[in-house]
Amino acid sequence: MTYELFIADRAFSSWSLRGWLMFEKFAIPVRTVMADLYGGGLEQDLGPLFPARLVPVLRTPEGHVIGETLAIAETLAERHPEAGLWPADRGARALARWMSAEMHAGFTALRSACPMQLLYRYEGFQPSTEVLADLERIGALIAHARKLYGAEGPWLFGRYSLADCFYAPVAARIAGYGLPVAPEVAEYVALTLADPAFRRWRALGLTKTYDPVPYAMALPTAPWPGPDPIAAHPLPHGPADNDACPYSGETPMHFMQLGDKVIGFCNPTCRDKSVLDPEAWPALSPWLPA
Repeated sequence: MTYELFIADRAFSSWSLRGWLMFEKFAIPVRTVMADLYGGGLEQDLGPLFPARLVPVLRTPEGHVIGETLAIAETLAERHPEAGLWPADRGARALARWMSAEMHAGFTALRSACPMQLLYRYEGFQPSTEVLADLERIGALIAHARKLYGAEGPWLFGRYSLADCFYAPVAARIAGYGLPVAPEVAEYVALTLADPAFRRWRALGLTKTYDPVPYAMALPTAPWPGPDPIAAHPLPHGPADNDACPYSGETPMHFMQLGDKVIGFCNPTCRDKSVLDPEAWPALSPWLPA
């Protein structure tokens, strides 16, 4: 039995994003289970996981139930020390935990005014004084971490760590509402949006549509500010250039056009997530333009 991670709608659940990245970025096997956050079924879906009441929720291979992303983070770091989830340096590790805890419990103005949404960028959003104060604090923390511990790479502490899992939804909020930030923060936001794992999460989120859209604002929208995906589109039929779905190995039944290639997939979700961002999926690398 592997880990089970109960999550909610990828395009909107910032807490679920944090939990999922802890597995995806550190190659820890997990099976995700969708909970019904917006349809009124969350309490029923989490019923067998008492006392959990919010997503994400982790169930370990032994059956232990763990809620709250900080607790999930520490559990995984304890169980997988070889994965290097926290920075190796003691000082960096302490600061990473501090920053993650502050994100988990703080920035309430930003989180309230700007719910995470990965659909597009709102234009003309006017941040309050309180939101601007949160952004200033976030900028100070990112600059401090980068100055002290950022020499080994582009992430908060050089190499990717659990702190980056916690700050990915912050970056998404800044991007999704076009918020004003310092250049160093803008660079971190761009880095997060370009990360293939983040792009896979978003592509999967976009396979589901909403009417009405959660947290919708009466503001004009612009395209999502992340990297432009390679053009691809679904096809009603094959034949495909491949004999098996790149993800499952099963017989292709659904198809997409990518350049001069026709790729087949076992189900509509495999096809649609691939159409939305082909470069995000390593399984598609044989068909990507050189």
